[in-house]
Amino acid sequence: MLKIFLVRPGSTEFDEQGRIKGCLDIPLSAAGEEQVQRAASELAEFDITRIYTSPCKSAIQTAEKLNRGGKAKIKIIEGFKNLNHGLWHGKLIEDLKSTQPRTYRNFADNPESTCPPEGESLRSAKDRVVKALNKIVRKNRDGKVILVVPEPLATISQSILEDVEIGDLWSSECETCGWEVIDVTQAKIGT
Repeated sequence: MLKIFLVRPGSTEFDEQGRIKGCLDIPLSAAGEEQVQRAASELAEFDITRIYTSPCKSAIQTAEKLNRGGKAKIKIIEGFKNLNHGLWHGKLIEDLKSTQPRTYRNFADNPESTCPPEGESLRSAKDRVVKALNKIVRKNRDGKVILVVPEPLATISQSILEDVEIGDLWSSECETCGWEVIDVTQAKIGT
């Protein structure tokens, strides 16, 4: 059985400020680097064969720090580029909540029905994540791999892998450096 260790990158300054980062390319903050060092220590006991990462700076930096012994192969997957929040990029989540309360609530209650202005629909993001996850599952029949993906794409990925509802993406937007293990069967994901 394949075990996917789903890891969120360490925090960035945008995470710490409560800003929507989406697919902006932001490096780890000093606090984020410390978070990743702790996660690397926790994950060191597992025999990881590959690390797949989002193409953003914070995810790549996290993947490199998790590969402390240099034993695992790191592969950047374009399909794991974070959700494009369009005109919401860089905005404080609290500002969006107060200036566009209906849109904020709609995205919280039913994210699949709300597309950020000039952004990407959740359906589009899910389709590319399903495609990327299926490639990983085909390539890795068993073993342990790490998937480094920022929020909200980490929550979307987890919902696909566990076949559960996505829920409120605002609550996870600034979550950082947590990880969980997901057992994956060889069945096609997202069917």
